[in-house]
Amino acid sequence: MPMYLSRFSYTPETWARLIENPEDRREAARTYIESVGGKLHGFWYGFGEHDGWNLWEAPDNVSMASVMLAIGAGGALSSYETTVLLSVEETMQALGKAKSVRYRPPGKS
Repeated sequence: MPMYLSRFSYTPETWARLIENPEDRREAARTYIESVGGKLHGFWYGFGEHDGWNLWEAPDNVSMASVMLAIGAGGALSSYETTVLLSVEETMQALGKAKSVRYRPPGKS
């Protein structure tokens, strides 16, 4: 199954609610991804541009998108983005296929 890395930030209102009523959000995240046949591999908070990161596994892009759309529609996040991760083997396959792509830079005949 494909792997995905999500980065998210909470709204100030969400942080205020969590301060008032602390909650471990890993179980909620696990429930969301398992509802589409996936798995949560990790959930972290940190300092910086994003408040947190998730490492997910999902059956396909549509399944992962459905989870991210549902979470985003909930209003608790100020930002979120998800990156599809490629295995080394997939990258090696892509490198092999890249040889057959006849790229032409813009403005060159």
